[in-house]
Amino acid sequence: MKKVDVVVIGAGAAGLICAAEAGKRGRSVLVVDHAKKPGRKILISGGGRCNFTNYDVTAHNYVCKNTHFVKSALSQYTNWDFISLISKYGIEFEERDHGQLFCVDSAKEIVDMLLKECELAGVNYRYRCAISDITKKDSGFSLKLDTDTIECESLVVATGGLSMPKLGATPFGYQLAEQFGLAMIPTTAGLVPFTLHKEDKEAFSELSGIAIPVVVESESGDSFKENLLFTHRGLSGPSILQISSYWNAGQKVMIDLLPNDDLSEELDKMREVHPNQSVKNSLAKLLPKRVVETLLNKTIFQERSLKQVNHKEQEQLCSLIHQWKVLPNGTEGYRTAEVTLGGVDTDELSSKTMESKKVPGLYFVGEVMDVSGWLGGYNFQWAWSSGYVAGINV
Repeated sequence: MKKVDVVVIGAGAAGLICAAEAGKRGRSVLVVDHAKKPGRKILISGGGRCNFTNYDVTAHNYVCKNTHFVKSALSQYTNWDFISLISKYGIEFEERDHGQLFCVDSAKEIVDMLLKECELAGVNYRYRCAISDITKKDSGFSLKLDTDTIECESLVVATGGLSMPKLGATPFGYQLAEQFGLAMIPTTAGLVPFTLHKEDKEAFSELSGIAIPVVVESESGDSFKENLLFTHRGLSGPSILQISSYWNAGQKVMIDLLPNDDLSEELDKMREVHPNQSVKNSLAKLLPKRVVETLLNKTIFQERSLKQVNHKEQEQLCSLIHQWKVLPNGTEGYRTAEVTLGGVDTDELSSKTMESKKVPGLYFVGEVMDVSGWLGGYNFQWAWSSGYVAGINV
C-alpha cells in the first residue's frame, strides 16, 4: 500500500496547475490519467495555439446556476497571474478579437510549462491508468489503480466534461460525485454548432462556407455580436457557439443579419435613386447574394422591385433581415462541443477552496462542475483559477 498526500485525477489544465501548487507547499502529489499523455485538450485548442485566457475576465463571462460562485476563485488567481506565469517562461503571446490571448508559437509551450512547474514541485504521474475503486476512509481516500492500492488525504477530481470524446472524455467525474452523494446539474453540449430541420438544412447547406457579422439573441435575452458561419449541417461561427450555451431544445434564436445598418433607411435611399431596382439586387449590396436569394426564395419579394414594395411589406422585409427567427433541430453534440454545460452542482462546493461541503478532502476543479465559460479563453481561465485555489488548500 502506497500513501501520498494528494491524488489528482486528470492531467488536464486544471489538474496540472492544482498538482503544481499542492507540490509547492511540500505535499506529495500523484497525478493519474487514463490517457497516454497530459494536456491533450490544451494541445488542440485554439487551432494548436491555445486561447489560454482573456484580457477581460469577469463572472459575467460564465454560465453557472449560481452566478456568484466563480467570483472567489477568479479573484484569488486572476488572468494577470497566469499571464505573469507564461511571461516568466518566455512564452510569446498575441491578442486577437475581444481580448483573446493565444500562444504565438504552439500550445505545447503551455503544456511544457505546466509539466515543468509540476517537476519543480516534485509531482509524480501515472498515465494509462485505470481507476477501479474509490472509497472514503477515516482520514482520506483509498483508490485502486490498476493492481495497486493508493491512499491519500485529499482527492482532486479534474476529469473534465463530456465534450470531445475522441480526446478521451468520460463521465467518470460525474459518477464519482454521485457515488459520494453530491447533486448534479444535467449536462448538455455547449459552445457547439446548431443543426437545422430538414427543410432549412436543404435550403441553407448551399451557403456552406459563407460567414457574415450578425447579432444572435436567445429567448432568454442573451445576445452576442460575432460572425455567423453557414455549414453543411446548419449554423456555426463564434456567434452561434456563444449563444448555444444559452439555448434549450425547442427554443428559437433571433438573428440580426444586418446589425450595423438600418435596412428600412437603406431601402428608402435606394428607392429614391433606383426605384426599378429589384429587392433582391438591392439587398445584395448589403449581404452576400446567395444569402439574399435563399432568404427571399418563396417570398413575395423574390421578383419585386423597390417601388412595388409598400410600407407594410417593407416592415415585413426588415423583420425578415433584422429579426430572422431560426428553430434549430438540435446541436452537433459533444462530438464537436468545446465545453460541457452542467455537472457537479456548485452549491455542493466551497467557492473559496473547491472542496466538497459534504465530503472533507474531496475537491472538484475545472469543467467537471457546473461552470462553463464563454468562447475566448474563459474556460482555460476557470481551469487555472479553480485548480490553483484547490492546490493551495488540499
